[in-house]
Amino acid sequence: MTIRRKLIEVALPLDAINKAAAREKSIRHGHPSTLHLWWARRPLAACRAVLFAQMVDDPSAWPDRFRGEAAQKAERDRLHDLIERLVPWEASTNLAVLNEARWEIARSFAWGRGEEPPAKDAPDAVLAYLAAHAPPVCDPFCGGGSIPLEAQRLGLRAIASDLNPVAVLITKALVEIPPKFAGLAPVHPDSRAETARGGQWQGRGAAGLAEDVRRYGGWMRDEAWRRIGHLYPLAELPDGSKATVIAWIWARTVRSPNPVAKGAMVPLAASFLLSAKPGREAWLAPQIDPAAGTYSFDVRVSGTKAQLDTARQGTKTARGANFSCILTSTPISGDYIKAEGVAGRLGVRLLAIVAEGERGRIYLPPTAEMETVASNAQSTWQPEQGLPDDLRNIWVTIYGFKAFGDLFTPRQAVALTTFADLVDEARARIVEDSAAAELPDDPRPLAEGGTGANAYADAVATYLALCIGRCADFWSSLATWSSAPKNELVVATFRRQALPMTWDFGEVNPFSDSGGNFTGNLRLVAKALDAIETSAPGVVIQSNAQRNAIRTGVSYSSDPPYYDNIGYADLSDFFYVWLRRAAGRIYPALFGTLLTPKTEELIASPYRHGGREAAERFFLAGMQGVMRRMAEAATPEAPITLYYAFKQSETNDEGVASTGWATFLQAVHEAGLIVDGTWPIRTERAARSISIGTNALASSIVLVCRRRAPDAPAIARGAFLAALRRELPPAARLLRASGIAATDFEQAIIGPGMEVFTRHRAVLDSDDT
Repeated sequence: MTIRRKLIEVALPLDAINKAAAREKSIRHGHPSTLHLWWARRPLAACRAVLFAQMVDDPSAWPDRFRGEAAQKAERDRLHDLIERLVPWEASTNLAVLNEARWEIARSFAWGRGEEPPAKDAPDAVLAYLAAHAPPVCDPFCGGGSIPLEAQRLGLRAIASDLNPVAVLITKALVEIPPKFAGLAPVHPDSRAETARGGQWQGRGAAGLAEDVRRYGGWMRDEAWRRIGHLYPLAELPDGSKATVIAWIWARTVRSPNPVAKGAMVPLAASFLLSAKPGREAWLAPQIDPAAGTYSFDVRVSGTKAQLDTARQGTKTARGANFSCILTSTPISGDYIKAEGVAGRLGVRLLAIVAEGERGRIYLPPTAEMETVASNAQSTWQPEQGLPDDLRNIWVTIYGFKAFGDLFTPRQAVALTTFADLVDEARARIVEDSAAAELPDDPRPLAEGGTGANAYADAVATYLALCIGRCADFWSSLATWSSAPKNELVVATFRRQALPMTWDFGEVNPFSDSGGNFTGNLRLVAKALDAIETSAPGVVIQSNAQRNAIRTGVSYSSDPPYYDNIGYADLSDFFYVWLRRAAGRIYPALFGTLLTPKTEELIASPYRHGGREAAERFFLAGMQGVMRRMAEAATPEAPITLYYAFKQSETNDEGVASTGWATFLQAVHEAGLIVDGTWPIRTERAARSISIGTNALASSIVLVCRRRAPDAPAIARGAFLAALRRELPPAARLLRASGIAATDFEQAIIGPGMEVFTRHRAVLDSDDT
C-alpha cells in the first residue's frame, strides 16, 4: 500500500482551530460536556479538525493530480478554508458543511483505492461509502467521549473503550445509544397524544429520546416532591408572604478551644458575604453574647467598604484551615481542626437562607425551624465506600471524612437516594408505555444489544441516571455559594480536578428554579442529547488498554491519561457510587464492583505504587505497551494522533519541560512510533494564556505518529544535527506559510524535529551511548 501524507502531517490552519476551541469553553446549552462532568475534555473543535486532517490527504501526496507547489498550495488552502468553516460550534449541526467534509474524507480513501467517490450531492451514498471503506476511528482512552463523538459527526464509525466505568457510561450515552434509536418518536403518552394532534413526529436524530428523557424526568421530579417535599419548606419573608428557598448556606463548626466560650461550637466560615452585587450587597452581621457564650446572625443590605471587607473574611484568618473563634477571637489552628475532625467532632450550623424573590435573591437570617427540618432528615441509604488516601487530590480525609457518604448532608443523601431509586421506577413505566410504540419485538436489554422496549427503557433510564450524577455534583457539602454579582448561586463540587475541603457550603433546593436544581440538570442532559449526531454507529466497551487486544485496521486517535495530572478513578468514584445505585441494574457488568478499577489505571500515582519513581516506571511501561499495540494494529492509511495535556507548572524560562512530557515522548519513541507532527491546541482565551517570554503555553499538544520501520537504523549525533539543519528550515517555512501564529510556532516546530529523531532507532554519541 502506498503511504500518502495526510494534511495533518504537513500544515493546519491552527489559529482558526484554536480560536474555535477557546470560544467553545463558553458554550453550555447543547454541548456534550453538559451531559455529565468529565475532566480535561478535549474541545470538540480540535477533535473535529484533527480527525478531518488525519483522514484527508495532503495535496503533496498526489503530485500527478496537483502538479507543482503552487497547485498544491492552492488545494491545501481550499482544505484549510473548509476546516475554518468546520470548526465553529455552529458547524456541529450544519449538515451542509458536515456533508462537504465527509465527501472530502471519502474522496481521499476512494483515490487511494483507485476509485472516485460518490457524488457530492449524494450524502447518504457518501456515508455508506465511508462505512464500507474508511477505517473506524478507535479511542482506547475515550474519557468524556469527545473524539469518538466527532468521528461520528464526520460520518466515521467509532470504537471507544476505557477502563473507567463512568467514562464508558458517558461515552455510551454520547456515541453508542443515540444511533440505535435515531428517528424514533417519543413513547410517553403525552408526547404521543401531541404528535397525534399535530401529525407525524418531526424530530430528527435522537430528539425523540431526548423528549422522553424530559417527560419521564419530569415525572421523577413530581414523584420525588410527593415523597420528600416536606423536607424543603417555604421561607417566610419579612412581609409575611412565603417564597421558595433557592439554597441554604451552612458553615462547618468546631468546639472553641478557649474555655471562656463554654464549649460553644463556633463557625469556620470563609466568608460572611452573601451577595457582592454593587448597591445591593448582602452580608451577615454576627450578633454575639459573650456572657452567654452564644451568637446569631442578622442579614444586612449594603454597607461601608470596611464592613464588606470584614464580611468577606468571615472567621478565616489566613490561608489553609486557620480561623478565629467568633466569641473570643482565639486563633483556631488547622491542626486543632484536623484533630477535631478525625475525632468526629465537626458540626454544621445554618448561616443564611436564600429565597426566590420577584426581583432577585432575598437573603434571610437562619431560623431554628429550618435547621431542625434539615437535621431531622434520615436517609435509608448512603454510599459507605471509603475515600482514597490520595492527599494530592482528595483533601477532605485529613478532616475526618472517611466514606463518600460523609460528603453529603442527611437531607442531600435523602434527595439523591430518592431520585436514584426513581430511575428504576421510571424505567418500568417506559417499558409499559413502549408497548404502544413502534419498537422491534426484541426482549433483550440494552446491555446485551437489544433494540426493543426493554432496551429503549434502559436507554432513557441511562440519561436519567446521568442526570443524578450531575445533581450529585451540586448536592454535596463541598459545593459552595457564590456571591459574585452575575452568579449568586451554588457552585458545583468539582471546581477543580480534586475534592478540596470547603468550610461554608451551599445546599441546593432540588425543587427550586435556581442553578443546580433537578429540572435544570435534566434540561441540560436532554439538550445535549438533542444535538448529538446519529449518522454513524458507535461501539463502546469497558476495557483496559494495556491488556486488551486492540483492534487492527483502525485509525487511532486518543487522549491518553497524562502522567500524574488527574486521578480519574479516585475522583470519578464520587459519581460512581450514585450511578451504580441509579443504573447498576441496567449495566450489571459495568457496575459490578464497589468502586472503579484502580490497580491498572494508567497514571503515575505515587500513593498507589509506593513512591514517585515506581509510579513513573509503571506509567512508562504501561504507556509503552499501549503505544506498541497501537503501532502494530493501526491502519497504514492514516497516522495516529495523540493528545498530550499540559499543566501550567510544566514551564521554565527556556520553554516547556517536565518529567511527564519526557516520559510520554519516550514511551511513544520506544513503542516504535515516529512523531512527525506536534500541533499546539490552545483552549484558553488570550487573556488567560500563560506566557513564556513571547510564547503562550498550549493547553495540549497533538502528536501525529506513524509506525517506524522495523529495520530503522541508528544515527550518529553529528549526522542527526546535520539532518536537523537540513530539514527544519523548509518545515519552518511551510508552517509560516500556512499562517501559524507566532505563539504556536515553538511547539509546532518540535514535530519536524521529532520526526528526524524518532525515525531512527537511536541517536548515538561518539562512545555509542
